[in-house]
Amino acid sequence: MKKKILIISGGISKERIISLDTGRQVAKELKKNGYEVKITEPNYKLFRNVKSFKPNVIFNALHGQFGEDGYIQTILESTQIPYTHSGVISSAIAMDKEISKKIFIKNNILTPKYFCYSFDLSKNNLIKKIDSKIKFPVVIKPINEGSSVNVFICNKSNIFRKLNLLKEYKKIIIEEFIAGREIQAAIIGSNKLGAIELKPKRRFYDYQAKYNPKAKTKHIIPVDLSKNQYNKLMNISLKAHKILKCSGVTRSDFKFFKNRFYLLEINTQPGMTKLSLVPEIAAFKKISFIKLIELLLKDAIKSK
Repeated sequence: MKKKILIISGGISKERIISLDTGRQVAKELKKNGYEVKITEPNYKLFRNVKSFKPNVIFNALHGQFGEDGYIQTILESTQIPYTHSGVISSAIAMDKEISKKIFIKNNILTPKYFCYSFDLSKNNLIKKIDSKIKFPVVIKPINEGSSVNVFICNKSNIFRKLNLLKEYKKIIIEEFIAGREIQAAIIGSNKLGAIELKPKRRFYDYQAKYNPKAKTKHIIPVDLSKNQYNKLMNISLKAHKILKCSGVTRSDFKFFKNRFYLLEINTQPGMTKLSLVPEIAAFKKISFIKLIELLLKDAIKSK
């Protein structure tokens, strides 16, 4: 008899729509393959649904704040039911770009130069700090958002206009802009799944390039890298995955410039629709969508 799977999707983050899509498509695939499935929101009904449905595994299909930052993971720990993807501490660290970058640097993983900014400097002093530490252009982004939500590339002429759009966060990252190729690599469990290159029509792989079909981002797989380069990419991805003690699947986002891989961030809750990058990488490796989901379910039981 197939197992009961409770899928948590939706939530209140800016990635709610993506999460709902992930939840629907995972549920459809599981039902098609004989699983008993129930979808729930992470609200007051969650514990009621856990108690009444009695799932064998909880599939965490949430994205963004409260879904991949250790918050829902803390709640799920109390159910004592295995759940997919990374645990409390790994999720919290990976979601916090400041902490994760410090860990990357400590472990000799190349990442763009940066500093944190709390809107506490005059315009002139901020420009001076950028000129001395990073140089323009720079990338500004929230410390704890996913899917490139509110990420902007800035120069001196537009940085203050863009900063005004991020004041709700109180603290952000100002980071060196790395030109070059957008390459993303996936790890599942402790295995190297593979990589994909993205060629967006836009200036970089932002939210629109990821989710708007009209953006026409080109996906390239296999990635045009030498064997040594590819091995280096996957080794860095696995190293980051292990350092943060991640579980399930992670997707590491890189820029490849002048024969160097810069790790931008690691995503512990990558999209899991049939059109998402991790399933696309898996499909290239002859791993079907249902097989990929089942690997996550098995990893949840093993890891938790």
